Amino acid sequence: MVPLKGRTALVTGASRGIGRAVAVRLAADGALVAVHYSAGETAAKEVVAEITDAGGEAFAVRADLGLDDGVEILFAGLEAGLNGRKLDILINNAAILDTTPYDRLTRDIFEQTWAINVVAPLFVTQRALPLLPEGGRVINISSTVTRIAGPFLHYAMAKGAVEVMTRGLAQMLGGRGVTVNTVTPGAVDTDMAAWLHAAPGIKEGVASITALGRIGEPDDIAGVIAFLASADARWVTGAAIDASGGQWLGHGGPHSR
Repeated sequence: MVPLKGRTALVTGASRGIGRAVAVRLAADGALVAVHYSAGETAAKEVVAEITDAGGEAFAVRADLGLDDGVEILFAGLEAGLNGRKLDILINNAAILDTTPYDRLTRDIFEQTWAINVVAPLFVTQRALPLLPEGGRVINISSTVTRIAGPFLHYAMAKGAVEVMTRGLAQMLGGRGVTVNTVTPGAVDTDMAAWLHAAPGIKEGVASITALGRIGEPDDIAGVIAFLASADARWVTGAAIDASGGQWLGHGGPHSR
């Protein structure tokens, strides 16, 4: 069974981490995947090669979504690669995690975080509307930092905005048969989560407050996204799917026994 055969997908921020895993998984499920990147050209080409070597279809698209013309540059490359086909699946994954403490936060840092993590997915989705057919999927990536009080305030605020955007878009696009959902990972072992390895014991400490007792891997998140992209998720919209392995559920769990 190839659940996404004949469908197309755009994954933003797909040259590494969760985005890379999602691109590879959607391609394995049969989709033609546009692998978006900003600066990691070599890494993006490696993702495309991995997909095509496995018999899938993919192409790379470069655009800096932090710039005013980034969205139009992205869609010029996307539409050239799609060659007249619709865009069935949009994964708004591209994001930055700045760890500047609140007392040292500047307007420039805040605005850069907001530009990539909120403004970009809002207008990427808007620009995608003419290409999205009935049965289309929009999947946004948030974070469990929206349900806990953590140190990365400006990042958490941005991800909270993404979840609000998801609910609003789900209502707006429901009449077109397009579903819009959010996936909220917890700590995932990627380049973005380098803080997990910043000092001895951090990774183990986070695993200890996770019900399933380990740090997430990119493939864990890709599987959830693949479900939401499939026909099996046709009746799910406006939802925030927690994919954290049960991070911060409370006291107890495997490490309390």
